[in-house]
Amino acid sequence: MTDALRVVLAGGGTAGHTSPLIATAQALQSLVDAQVSCIGTARGLETTVIPQAGLELDLVDPVPMPRKPGLAMAKVPVRLSRAVRQARQILQQRRAEVLVGFGGYVSMPAYLAARSLKVPVVIHEQNALPGLANKVAARFAAVVATSFPDTVLPGAKFIGLPVRSQIRTLAQEGIPATAEARQGLGLDPDRTTLLVSGGSQGARSINHATTDARDRLLAAGIQVLHVWGPKNISDDHVEVVDQTTGARYVPVGYVDGMENAYAAADLMLGRSGAGTVVETAVVGLPGVFVPLPHGNGEQARNASALVVAGGAVVVPDGDLGAQRLLDEVLPLLTEPERLQKMARAGRDLMTATAADDLARLVVEAASTPGRAQHRRRGAIRHRGEH
Repeated sequence: MTDALRVVLAGGGTAGHTSPLIATAQALQSLVDAQVSCIGTARGLETTVIPQAGLELDLVDPVPMPRKPGLAMAKVPVRLSRAVRQARQILQQRRAEVLVGFGGYVSMPAYLAARSLKVPVVIHEQNALPGLANKVAARFAAVVATSFPDTVLPGAKFIGLPVRSQIRTLAQEGIPATAEARQGLGLDPDRTTLLVSGGSQGARSINHATTDARDRLLAAGIQVLHVWGPKNISDDHVEVVDQTTGARYVPVGYVDGMENAYAAADLMLGRSGAGTVVETAVVGLPGVFVPLPHGNGEQARNASALVVAGGAVVVPDGDLGAQRLLDEVLPLLTEPERLQKMARAGRDLMTATAADDLARLVVEAASTPGRAQHRRRGAIRHRGEH
């Protein structure tokens, strides 16, 4: 019998932070006897998805970092100090032995609180361009792990992005089969398929270019699953079938389980958020990525390593129109050998086991001479035997 390892994970705001956090928490609970809890804010997605995953959630006040000087910037020191005190109290109450941070507003106070308590810090950076909190904490963290090989952080170790169990299953076992996945989405099980998705919010340029190119795609015998985003879909978006080829255009607001859409597709057209880039690479789905043109350029950087490896193509948002879409997509979809080569490149670059790899790094960071390291190792072996 060993004491449970007490781990606190910090991250929230968007699925980009919460999804790898949940995947890592689950991997930790499979690897060792662990008491896992999370720190978030009341504003983020974490208030819903973390409890749904069966994880305990403690809240601190959010500390947004304004991009421009002003009154909001002047309030940051006071807000940050308060959030650090809250995070310290949580870490003490949870008797945390290691803190795992995934960036975002909540991570900065958690990192600073852990440092003040001499609790080891493990960082995971989702994007190729690191955020402010992870840049700061990388200077004193015990472990710095990244999703992409070209992320620049002190002591960075490239392990990939912890992905959902459904993505891991698809990558390792190829389930569901392509034909089954297509049928489940109302598609022809035997027809070449283009998946179009701008993410949960949709993407105006991608949606418009696809609509304008739709008839020519169908005329070429390509069926299209077009995920518009829940806020963009309307009664005007209806299924279209080419009377000559029989190819079908299927518009939907969202897909319950994107792994099913990945399994159904031969090629994806979409944004290059970290999760999308890594998940498609892991399951071997080639991509034509259209990076979000706003922000700090992180989406373009997210795709760069996969492009260099030969697993994806990037089109600037301002260049995407119906003709450019057709010029990029049709040659790929009519060359199965090239698609297979791109799929292999993605799988070779990104591993499906990043959650397990990060969990092991967390256990190692928490193992100190005062904690009876040999017992922790024994716990890992014992759980692995069953």
